[in-house]
Amino acid sequence: MRLPGTRYQEHGWEQVRKLLGLCSLQAFRQIEMHQMLDPERHAALLDAYTDAVAASLRANARTARGAAEGNSYGESVYELSLGLLYELQAQPAYWTAFMAAMAVEHARSGAFWHDAAAEGVLRKKVNDMYATLRDKVDADNYIVATGRDCSPNKIYTYRMLDTAYREIADLFAAWEQNAAQVGAILGRSLAGTPIEVRQMKSISGCKAEWIIRWSASQEQFAGAPGPLHTKSKRFASLKNSPDRIAALLEEIGDYETLSANMDSAEEWQGDAGEAALWLEDYWRVLGESEHAEASGPPHDDDRILAAPEPDPHEEDGIDTAAASDDAAPSEAELAAEQSRAAELSLPLRYLELARAAQEAGSWAVRILRDESLPIRLAVYQKLLGAADDSYPDAWLDPVTGELPTLQQLAALDQISMPTLRKRRNEAIAKLQAVGAR
Repeated sequence: MRLPGTRYQEHGWEQVRKLLGLCSLQAFRQIEMHQMLDPERHAALLDAYTDAVAASLRANARTARGAAEGNSYGESVYELSLGLLYELQAQPAYWTAFMAAMAVEHARSGAFWHDAAAEGVLRKKVNDMYATLRDKVDADNYIVATGRDCSPNKIYTYRMLDTAYREIADLFAAWEQNAAQVGAILGRSLAGTPIEVRQMKSISGCKAEWIIRWSASQEQFAGAPGPLHTKSKRFASLKNSPDRIAALLEEIGDYETLSANMDSAEEWQGDAGEAALWLEDYWRVLGESEHAEASGPPHDDDRILAAPEPDPHEEDGIDTAAASDDAAPSEAELAAEQSRAAELSLPLRYLELARAAQEAGSWAVRILRDESLPIRLAVYQKLLGAADDSYPDAWLDPVTGELPTLQQLAALDQISMPTLRKRRNEAIAKLQAVGAR
């Protein structure tokens, strides 16, 4: 299921859950679990747990599970797992609830974590912690992406309806073997192939009445009540609210259609370095035009503009200054960058991937080789705006689809906003000076 801003509601969640469970079990063998009985030690225990799980996740980053596709936005299972781990530190209430659940189990069974047979209990409690955190994270990102209210319970409701639709689709696909239940869902006896089987091609074509009747029929045909008909009050109001169900189904369907179209938009998205090349041409043409006007000769619209003079730092087409300026950071520097990105709700590897998306030999990058990446992005934001089709995806905040805000860029560069603006304006003046020559 896809919804605006969400990252954890798709097919990769099961692998994320399993990887976090595996790494958590490994972490529990390294930390002193008895400390969980002391509330004053919970914060220190969370730090130790985070460090141990992060190390285990990095060790699994290139395994088949870690490298597997985690969602339709290109994030791997490892990236999603690491992001959710750091969200746990940002929202420690979920860790506190986990500690409470562990204490209850300890009161019942003693130091159960020492028993190898109790791994299943540990996994379940870890799964519960991350499942609730996942829905909170996705609900918060949904609010940011849409401006509409959302709660973890509403995300859970979306997912329930998506699951119900898929079960109904499976029943429709094999309607001859499930004729009685399909008839109950449609509200009539079947005589031949029901036309609805051919008409329902996506969740947008699923009717709210079918969801309600499917849930009501589950106890008879599947042996257990459907989600709208259990004793739980979680979905009690929905079974009497077909209009609300229909609106939720329509929203899921509309966004899935939109995002599916975006998936096939490679032709207009361009290569990762297109933004830098476009800016290079822009400044070159502007500079030569101003130079021609200042020189006074007649302007020839059909002439071919000369390429800029080669830079003394460039050897055989390679910009040595830019290459040295953007040398690969050390592990400590990458860890610090990831920490800053996490605090800003950006992808952990944002700076690393954004650097890689630059066109190293670009004229603009060459002129701004002494400026940090956040300063360069602030320049592009000022000149082209926060959203431009030519920007590489790696430069964009996945929540907004735009360049990070100036506040975010200043935090990434570890400078104040006034300093960022000052350096940005100086960089723009430098480009203009070179372009005017």
